[in-house]
Amino acid sequence: MRALDGLLTRHPELKPIQEDIVAAYRLIEEAYSRGGKLLIAGNGGSAADAEHIAGELMKRFRSPRPVSPTFAEKLISVDAERGAKLAKNLERSLTAIPLVAHEALTTAYINDVDGLGVFAQQLFGYGRAGDVFLGISTSGNSENILNAAVAAKAMDIRIVGLTGASGGKLAELADVTVCAPAEETYLIQELHLPIYHCWCMMLEERFFGEGEPA
Repeated sequence: MRALDGLLTRHPELKPIQEDIVAAYRLIEEAYSRGGKLLIAGNGGSAADAEHIAGELMKRFRSPRPVSPTFAEKLISVDAERGAKLAKNLERSLTAIPLVAHEALTTAYINDVDGLGVFAQQLFGYGRAGDVFLGISTSGNSENILNAAVAAKAMDIRIVGLTGASGGKLAELADVTVCAPAEETYLIQELHLPIYHCWCMMLEERFFGEGEPA
């Protein structure tokens, strides 16, 4: 796991939670191996992290992800000019849905039903057994994340918590909790980014081959 070695070299303070980082990665890897997907939610800076993670997984992170020759041929058979361009430019994805997006849906649910249940509603609609819910909460106590985790558990969706040092109430619900060893929100978030970048790198290497050296 070159990406993990690189992470721990750059951030030796993460070595005490190395096993949790790997365990969380394994849950996500298993979901993708079985045709599942990743559903991600957070608030504030963690909402931005949710979008960031989806962006790294839905297209190349570091390695090329060309479509298969068979699919390239199908594209060209539909439209020779456009298909050839798509065959060159489309990239294979690891399906990741940031629940913080979809403004019309989320604002309608918040306005009409329940502001703290909006992530749970999206997860209930998008999620299926075998998926993974990644709940990002620096405190581990964000009520909308906890509600989504309860829904996930009821749906046989595995839960990864990405939190601060305490783990909060999310640690009680999650299958794996990765507790960044910091107390202040901005310091926790500064550690969350290299952790999830490491996951994205490891997933890309697993499913699409090796990229540049870490």
